[in-house]
Amino acid sequence: MSKKYKYISRWQAVPLKGSFMVTAILGFFISMYYVYPQNKNYGISFLLIFLAMFVASLVSMAKAPIQTYK
Repeated sequence: MSKKYKYISRWQAVPLKGSFMVTAILGFFISMYYVYPQNKNYGISFLLIFLAMFVASLVSMAKAPIQTYK
């Protein structure tokens, strides 16, 4: 009995919702103005997380396949 594996030939981005980008932008600004002045370690950590979310949403906009609904 041989196992058959399905290999994905290329990487595809997942289409993310617009609210994901809005959350990233708001989280970045809130972290910059409220969290960073209170605690620099948490501020930098949150800034990096929300920046990564924003980059992921940009990649999703550019590389995600177009979905058509019938």
